[in-house]
Amino acid sequence: MKATHYFLYTRSRPDRAIIQDEWILRAIQQPLREERQADGRIRRWVFIPEMHNRALRVILLEDGETVHNAFFDRDFKE
Repeated sequence: MKATHYFLYTRSRPDRAIIQDEWILRAIQQPLREERQADGRIRRWVFIPEMHNRALRVILLEDGETVHNAFFDRDFKE
């Protein structure tokens, strides 16, 4: 999985350290929803059953492969 330095840095935070690579890949490959930001980055969401169906948001760079951010999104509505 390709990732930015920002992602690798923020991943060390306690609230982000629990996010598994497998969940990120699930969001990349099988998103529930996708949106493109004004800056070209791509937002993808997926529900994580292992975390009581919390919504995981993954931000990818314009290439659609490089992970820039991943976090549980409290505001996501399907």
